[in-house]
Amino acid sequence: MKRVVITGMGIYSCLGTTLEQVTQALYNGQSGIGIDPVRKENGFRSALTGMLSAPDLKAVLNRHQRAFLPEEAQYAYCATADALRQAGMDEDYLLKHDVGLLYGNDSSAEAVIHSVDRVRAMHDTTMCGVSAIFQSMNSTVTMNLGCLFHLRGINMTVSAACASGSHAIGLGAMLIRTGMQDTVVVGGAQETNMYAVAAFDGISAFSLHEDEPAKACRPFDKSRDGLVPSGGAATLVLEEYEHAVKRGAHIIAEVLGYGFSGNGDHIANPNVEGPAKSLERCIRDAGIDRREIGYINAHATATQQGDASEAQAIAQVFGDKTVPVTSTKSQTGHEMWMAGASEVIYSILMMQNGFIAPNLNFETPDEYSAHLLISGERLDRSFHTFLSNSFGFGGTNSTIIVRAL
Repeated sequence: MKRVVITGMGIYSCLGTTLEQVTQALYNGQSGIGIDPVRKENGFRSALTGMLSAPDLKAVLNRHQRAFLPEEAQYAYCATADALRQAGMDEDYLLKHDVGLLYGNDSSAEAVIHSVDRVRAMHDTTMCGVSAIFQSMNSTVTMNLGCLFHLRGINMTVSAACASGSHAIGLGAMLIRTGMQDTVVVGGAQETNMYAVAAFDGISAFSLHEDEPAKACRPFDKSRDGLVPSGGAATLVLEEYEHAVKRGAHIIAEVLGYGFSGNGDHIANPNVEGPAKSLERCIRDAGIDRREIGYINAHATATQQGDASEAQAIAQVFGDKTVPVTSTKSQTGHEMWMAGASEVIYSILMMQNGFIAPNLNFETPDEYSAHLLISGERLDRSFHTFLSNSFGFGGTNSTIIVRAL
């Protein structure tokens, strides 16, 4: 099997829109969570959300190109442009090589709602506009990025709920390992408008700690009361090791393992067996001793059952308090389709800079998180290998292991 390395990264997050900004936010334990008053006006129980604004792309894309980009694709464009730039892949390079694209996305709610509203109001389907179909399709991110960046390898959207971004990385790595692609752009994107998460609010999935937004998201803490929605986009450039060396690319890290599983159980409630299997499979795929893993970036979204099942799975696989575990969602909220990709980037930034970001608001463990080594404060310590978990509705599980080079 060929080796898979990371040669470029880009991020558009509530913690910042550059790698440097995000690194500082992680280091300082900064929260990107705030209040969106419009949600209250529209009947939301919780107005908490990750705070970020749409980019101004007028200077880089013409009007025709911008017309096809819904919110999440705008974030993805920015993250991908930065990742390709860091990887040293300009337009000329992309035109001459068959670079693939796998991107996690599982909704384009706002675009669908706006086009349907126009039809209902005007009783005329032509009022949808030419761009509506391209903004509304679930594959909107990959169809737009593929055209804008001239990506001529595999082009596919990975829709796997909150594990979408992680599965995109794992599947991209598999294509490179087997020699089917030399390079694959991978990532995940999530729209942050209220329409995308209204149904989540309707099933009481969100935290209600609106009085102190920075303290609302409490992964693994006994007093947690729900997740905080967030979004943006994260992009990584995956490349076959010898291919990257030959072209003189700067190698950031290596993707060692990919594990996955399906719970085959309840559509919303997780179990322990599925996540544990994903962890075990990833460690086996990486071919390393689990004691080599110096940090676990947990999926933990701050829901009661989700955090409990993951804590049990981690303890089952790693034993009691053997490796530092945190959830960066305590700072970002749950970035959903994007999370599996962004959390790999967050972990790489921590690995590069010798620290582990705090699990904010972790004050009192419950009976399950008490078995994990969780710190509510930043840990200034080096690690060279990490594991990142992502789980989603329907029981889809994905785990990635990355090592520094």
